[in-house]
Amino acid sequence: MENRRVVLLHGLARTSRSMRPMEKYLKKNGFIVHNINYPSRKKPIEELSKWVRDKLDQELGQHPEVQWDFVTHSMGGIILRQIMKTRPLTNLGRVVMLGPPNQGSEVVDRLRHFKLLKQINGPACLQLGTEEKGFIQNLGKVEFDLGVIAGNRSINPLLSLLLPGEDDGKVTVERTKIEGMNDFRIVPCSHSFFMSKKKVKELVQSFLKNGFFLTN
Repeated sequence: MENRRVVLLHGLARTSRSMRPMEKYLKKNGFIVHNINYPSRKKPIEELSKWVRDKLDQELGQHPEVQWDFVTHSMGGIILRQIMKTRPLTNLGRVVMLGPPNQGSEVVDRLRHFKLLKQINGPACLQLGTEEKGFIQNLGKVEFDLGVIAGNRSINPLLSLLLPGEDDGKVTVERTKIEGMNDFRIVPCSHSFFMSKKKVKELVQSFLKNGFFLTN
């Protein structure tokens, strides 16, 4: 896998530390991994995406021949979609998104008027709603090899009350889906713990290697 790198992008109000279980697993299985940390609570998504893209440019310039795969958690997937809309990566390979709010989250819709939400999570959080003309809906369909893993277990019953149907405590299963994705799986996992689940790690590896999720 000398000509491939895997970039890890954490979610909102998290750091690269949250992706370390995935980083260790992929490295153990022969992948070269870049676990990027970005200030998710400090800026809106447009600025965060520029920040991450600039960071990637430093690595891309050193390895112009390399294919760049991505594993993203939650808002990390939205960061990548914004990058591909505004400053596309020409050598993007395969992407796995874990619990992405690809169609937004009703949690944001219901709580956006509480000042504490922005104070805790920052301006990007308010862009993750489901409104028809909102930021998320303007990103459009994906045009890269994408596997999505959704969770259907919650450790936050109060937030789950705001979500219709199966959910992981932050995002419904249905709203993780996006037009253009290549494969999709549901795992019994809550939103914060995808990266630590053995089954999720195995699914990620299978998609990065094969372009689809193995069924067993």
